[in-house]
Amino acid sequence: MRLKGAAILMLITLCLLHGVSAYTVSSRVLTVYNDGYVKVEYEILPAEYSSQIELPLLGDHYENVIVEDGNGNPLNFRLENGSLLIYSGDAGIVKVSYYTPDLTAKEGMVWTLHIATNDSFTVVLPENAIVVDLSDIPLEIAGNSITMPPGNQSVSYTLNGRGAGSEGGTEGSAYLIILAGLGVIGGFAYVLWRRKGGGKSMPTREEFQARLENLDLNEEEKRALLYIFDKGGRASQAEVREAIGLPKTTAWRMFKRLERKGLVKVLKGRKENWVELRF
Repeated sequence: MRLKGAAILMLITLCLLHGVSAYTVSSRVLTVYNDGYVKVEYEILPAEYSSQIELPLLGDHYENVIVEDGNGNPLNFRLENGSLLIYSGDAGIVKVSYYTPDLTAKEGMVWTLHIATNDSFTVVLPENAIVVDLSDIPLEIAGNSITMPPGNQSVSYTLNGRGAGSEGGTEGSAYLIILAGLGVIGGFAYVLWRRKGGGKSMPTREEFQARLENLDLNEEEKRALLYIFDKGGRASQAEVREAIGLPKTTAWRMFKRLERKGLVKVLKGRKENWVELRF
């Protein structure tokens, strides 16, 4: 009887744990404003049978917190010890947004955004921002948007036309122009380096398969990446999904996981999406 009771208790505990905090972050975007405030936006995919999500928040102060489902309907939530407890119900997509002043710091003319995360994220800088330093090689740069890999990352930038007084203004402007030029040159050099394979030749199939074994991937993810490699490094989502025999929703979640890890890039096409290897 005692063993039976313990088994029932364990089953109930596992069910409760599965119902809370089971989710995937499909995107995280940080929009930075001139005054240092940051708008943080998440798109979350709750796991099946999960009715609640516990989302750790970035920063210590949160303003204008909004939680909605994929159709823009508000969801119930509560703030608790730096986390957001969301009652997601049967929502397939959960969208969270809020503002915080805690992610940026200014020293002289230079602002720096700091973030530590297990997932990749996109930073949208002000239109007049000039990047002066990055803690790591970005996954993608598009205009004033920078996608950074997971880890303890920082993005440093200056705001053109701000922070320079009348004294030494010309010198400050020249300094910004030089930095901007170096940034452009560095950006082109990086793109050329990536297009040439980072200075390395393309690996053989055996070498690529050996790389996969050193990554934290399940068998389906390994098969998908190997299939894309065999197709020359790029294939349609539908093609990969059919090749490894996955349902559409399961495959979509898998591609999102691989993209967050910086292993692939999902490219949106007019009729279908494509998946491109990034390592």
